[in-house]
Amino acid sequence: MNSYVTGAMIKKRREEKGFTQEELAKKLHVSGKAVSKWETGQGLPDISLLEPLARALEISVIELFSGENVVNKNRASNLLKSVCYVCPVCGNGILALGEAVVSCCGITLPPVQLEDADDEHQISVSYDDGEYLARVSHPMEKDHYITCLMAVSDHACQFVKLYPEGEATARFRPDRVKWIYAYCNRHGMFRVSAKGVRR
Repeated sequence: MNSYVTGAMIKKRREEKGFTQEELAKKLHVSGKAVSKWETGQGLPDISLLEPLARALEISVIELFSGENVVNKNRASNLLKSVCYVCPVCGNGILALGEAVVSCCGITLPPVQLEDADDEHQISVSYDDGEYLARVSHPMEKDHYITCLMAVSDHACQFVKLYPEGEATARFRPDRVKWIYAYCNRHGMFRVSAKGVRR
């Protein structure tokens, strides 16, 4: 059942909403027995019921599929609490203001976790001509390269897309920047604090 919709999520959300199986069934014009079968994995809701079911449970259809109820706790939209998602198939990157259910190329993407920087992924930041100059000494080959550099403050994100055979460098306005991030297409995301950069 988990490959389609998760019965555990239906049951959990139904109980959180305070509905009985019969009450949920009535909202969807199905029998209570049908809801019971969905929750126990003995049956699946018809595809035409997915949107009404998600609406009744006050979750997205993707959350219904994934079995995860995602709540964005970053209500103040502080960019320092942003979450990145990167598709391993096409390289598409998504920056969300908080936790989200994001899918691309048919897969649900996990949030990108920060990696410990090794020698190949060290980000150096200097102050040059009124801007931060960020560099990564990293190969920039077609199948292994730094895809982007970002400077993030509490109110803005500056993003520079990088390409193979170019340089892994970028310039950023220093306006309240707290962190500089680099994303390697093979090894993930790394960051360095901009706090200690001398102006």
